[in-house]
Parts: sequence; C-alpha cells; structure tokens
Amino acid sequence: MSEDAPPTPTPPFVINRFCDDQLRDIVKKLRERTELFKEKVIDPYSSSPEHSPPITPVYRKEDWIRKQEAERIKREEAEQKKKEEDAKKAAAKKEKEEKEKKEKEEKLKAEKEKADKEAAEAICPKIKCTCIDTLLKPFEDMMDAYLGTTIDPFTDRRYIKWLSVVTIAFNYNVWLATARLCFPYHTPGTIPFWIFFDILADLVNIVDITMFQPRLQFVKAGDIIKDRIMAKRRYRESARFQTDLISIIPFDLLCFHFGFTSIFRMNRFMRYQSFFEFSDRLESVMAKAYIWRVGRTTGYLLFCLHLNSCLYYVASEYEGLGSTKWTYDGKGNAYLRCYYFATRTLITIGGLPEPHTLFEIIFQLVNFFTGVFVFSSLIGQMRDVIGAATAGQTYFRASMDACVAYMNTYTIPKLVQNRVRTWYNYTWDSQGMLDESELLEKMPLVMRTAIAVDINLATFQKIDLFKGCDSQMLVDMLLRLKSIVYLPGDFVCKKGDIGREMYIIKAGEVQVIGGPDNKIVFVTLKAGCVFGEISLLQSAKDGGNRRTANVAAHGFANLFVLDKKDLNDILVHYPESQKVLARKGRKLMKAKGKAAPVKDEGEKKKGLAMFGQKPPTPKMLRAFGGFGKGGLLEKLRAQAAEKKS
Repeated sequence: MSEDAPPTPTPPFVINRFCDDQLRDIVKKLRERTELFKEKVIDPYSSSPEHSPPITPVYRKEDWIRKQEAERIKREEAEQKKKEEDAKKAAAKKEKEEKEKKEKEEKLKAEKEKADKEAAEAICPKIKCTCIDTLLKPFEDMMDAYLGTTIDPFTDRRYIKWLSVVTIAFNYNVWLATARLCFPYHTPGTIPFWIFFDILADLVNIVDITMFQPRLQFVKAGDIIKDRIMAKRRYRESARFQTDLISIIPFDLLCFHFGFTSIFRMNRFMRYQSFFEFSDRLESVMAKAYIWRVGRTTGYLLFCLHLNSCLYYVASEYEGLGSTKWTYDGKGNAYLRCYYFATRTLITIGGLPEPHTLFEIIFQLVNFFTGVFVFSSLIGQMRDVIGAATAGQTYFRASMDACVAYMNTYTIPKLVQNRVRTWYNYTWDSQGMLDESELLEKMPLVMRTAIAVDINLATFQKIDLFKGCDSQMLVDMLLRLKSIVYLPGDFVCKKGDIGREMYIIKAGEVQVIGGPDNKIVFVTLKAGCVFGEISLLQSAKDGGNRRTANVAAHGFANLFVLDKKDLNDILVHYPESQKVLARKGRKLMKAKGKAAPVKDEGEKKKGLAMFGQKPPTPKMLRAFGGFGKGGLLEKLRAQAAEKKS
C-alpha cells in the first residue's frame, strides 16, 4: 500500500443499534423532505408533498334528485332484507325452543315411566315418610341446635363418636343374639334384662336412621351439598335406607306367640354397613391406623371361633349332651368349654376326642376344612396389616444396609461410617422418613402450598431482606425449600466459600465460630433464625458472594435450604420484587462494610501491629539537631540556596 493512500476511516461508535437505526431513518426522511421543498421553491407549479383534499363533485338538479332517489330505494331494500332475516331467525329460534321443550317433555315422560317400572319391579318399593317427618319435626329442630342442619361425615368427630355407639349396638346384636339362640341363656330371671338391652340397641338404630343419616353431606358434580332437604332425599332414595328400614322391623313382637327367642332379631345383622363405615372413618383420623386394623382382624378371628362354639353346642345338644366322648358333657361353663373346643378345632391344635357317629365325623371334617381356610386367610391378612405398618421401617433399614454395604466395599473409614449411621438414625427418628420431598411430591400443589405456608411463611415475613416483596413470591420460595440434617460439629458453611444458598433453622442450633482452631463462638442462632440470605443477591465480582464466617451445627440441626438458582428462577416472574431485593441487598452490604467487625483476637492484634505508633527518633540523629523544622537538614538546605544565589 502506498504512503499517499488515505487512511481507513474509523467505523462509527454505536452505543445502541436500535437508537442508531431510528436516528438514521429520521435524518433520511428530513433530507428527502428538504429536497421536495427545494423543488417547490424552484418550480411553484410542482405538486405539494401534502395529501390533497378530496374534490366535492358538482351535480345538476336532475342528477342530484335521481341520485337521492336511488339511495333511498337502496336503503329501503336493505331494511326490508334485514327484516326478513330477523323474521327467519326468530322463526328458527322459536322452532328450536319448541323442539327442545318437546324433547324435554319426552325425556321426563320416559324417566317417569322408567321409574314407575322400576318401582313396580322392585322388591322393596320406595316409601313416603311424610307422616313420619311431621312427627319427627320437633325432635329434628331440637337436634339442630347440637348437630347443625348437616354433618360432614369425614371430618366431624361427633359423627365418628356416634358411629362408635352404633357399632357397639351392632356388635351386641351379632354376638349375643347368636349366643342366646344356641345356649340356654333365656331364663325367667334374665329375660327382663335381655328385653331392656334389646330395646336400648333398637333405639340407637332408630336415632341413627332418623337423626344422623339424613344429615350427612354428600358430593354432587364436584359440589358439597349442605342442604338438609337434599341430603334427606338422597338418603331415602338409596338402597341403604331400605336395608336400614328392614333391620328395625320389630319381629320381636312374634315372641308373644312363639315364645321368647333371639331368632327374630336376625334382621339387625343388616346394619353391617355402619360397622364398616365406622372402621373407615376411624382409620382416617388415627395417627397409627394399623393398631385398629390388627384389632379388627383379631375380632374377625374371635367371632369365627364364637360361631363355631355355638354350632358345636347345637351339635352336642342334637346328639345328646354327654352321650359320647366327642359331645359336650354339660359340665362347667357351657360357652367357655365350647369356645375352647372351637379354638382347638379351627386352629388344628389336635388332641380332640375322636368322633364316632356319622354326624360327628361330617361335622368335624367341615370344621377342619373351614378352620384351615379361615385361619390361613386371617393369618395372611394379619401379615399384610403388619407389613403395611412397618413398610416405612423396612424401607429405612434397606436404605441404610445398602449404604453400609457400599461403604464397606470401598473401605470407607470407620469414623465416616459411624457418622453416616448416626445421620440415618437421627433423620428417621426426627421426621419418620429420609426425604420429606418424596411425600410432598405426591400431594397436589394446593396441599403443598398450605403445608409450606403453615410451617415457614411467618419466618420469611420476618426477614428484613424480604420485607416489602410480593406475598406470592414468598410462597413460591417456600415451595423450593429443601430440608437437610446436619450432625454435631458439621460445617454448614465456611469462610471464603462461594455462597449459593440461604438457610432457615427448622430445629436445633448453629454457631458462628472463628479463631485459630474455630473455638471462639461469636453468636448462637436458634430455631427460626435465618442466615446466608445476602449471598443470594451478590455476584461473583470482587468476591461479593463469598462467605464471611464459619457456621457449624451445635448438636443436631435441621435446616431448610433455598438455592440461589431457584431464587433467580422465581425473580424472573417478579421484576418489582427483584428491584426491591437488589436495593435492600446493596444497603445491607454497605452497612456491613461500614461496621465490619474484627473476626478474632489474632486478626485484631495483626491489624494493630500494621497501624501502631511510630518508633522514636534515634538519639544520634537528635544530637545533630534532628530532621524536623529548624533542624540540621533545614540549615544545610538554606546554605546551599545562598551559595547558588
């Protein structure tokens, strides 16, 4: 390249590309407009750059009248066409409404015919209780003051308590009606007591059918129905109402003709639905529901033995009491001795007297087969109940055993292995699971939010850094928290580490420590305290996100941790809260920089040594007059200046 060639022009410096393009476009348009006006100045007859106004046409009188008439005719035709279209739409709408009305009437007629047909074919037709409602109205109004118009069958503890009373009445009928039917318990002295307890159990069932069941709330199309009239109608249209009515029919009145016997109370067994409902409701409110499941399964086994003992006494009475060695001899307590025989038979213990007659052999064979089937089924059910109750403990033990096997494979030091075992045991004992997030992930978002708000929202609102932020942002932050357990002496964070998390103390204590051996405790933070929040807002520039102190667990500590990445993901959706956090973070950092405390005594002494008092001037230099103002050095400088001048 020759020396005379012009230098390459420096490219323009662009700060913002968009602004630069807009300015260039404005300059270009101004230049074009300037050129047009220059031409207008040179040639006055050239066209103006502005838009010309529209020209109003000039009509003759005949043409104007003709135009107005054409426009009038056109408007009339448009109006006539619009009226015809409206009339067609109205006719179509009316026809559609009539068609829908006709279809609705046909549907109602078909439903009525279907209901009449079902009522005619039903074994138990629907019963109208208008008269009964009139009689029970005062009692229902009286119960409204205590129960309310409706009852929530899932959460109302009063209903569960009442179901326990109904269950006791059901068990009274199931256990004692069969025992009274088989054993000679109906004596002149005991009959009045049986009548009293029978009436009491029947009263419980009647109150349940008339006062409690018609008040139960139900769900229809996703809505909770709390209207008493609708709840009563639903119950009375259900199959359960029919079985409940059959269960309280007083067949006991036939005892006046046939004699007092409990066989007329067998219809009370149809109240079994109340027992299973009580079982379900009780399991839903118990903290350890497996206890009730084990007790219920044991009750099933005892009831099977009860039925077998009743059948054995009937068989012995049929054969003749004491007629053979196999039959009951009639001595001692009949129920206990027969129950003992049933237990040995169903559980197949053995050691029973041999049956002799054909009836005894068949009865014993049926007993053995039934015992094997029933007992094995109950044992399997018991195993499932106990397995479900200990499933969590089994999972914990399997996880811990797998971890120990892994550490043994890679010869991890015993000290580390002991700490890992301690962590497993404490985590399981404190929260009943190894990872809380596994349980919460199975819940819907609404439930997770409710739990998180109940546990930590009050703590978050007390943090100075988050005051003034959006409440929904705080809720989103709560959902990102993770629970971590630290063992005694574990460092939560160390001085100089990169700060990526903030911590909330859920349980236990942590200490801010320092000194040569980290033996000096500056402050102890307890449950509910927060630390490390400033590091979330600082960047890595100039080490702003570095930890400034050592924090260690004092004893076992359970902390909630919020990661910096999660916080940044949340702040994207809350720009105003992001500005508030940035402003508060800068203020906190400035306040921290102004009042930066000395970390330990060693650093304090080291700093004083750097800026301590200056040593005194040596005596030999002071003998020459010193080096201050008016000293020897000053006099020498003055003499040198006089010689030059």
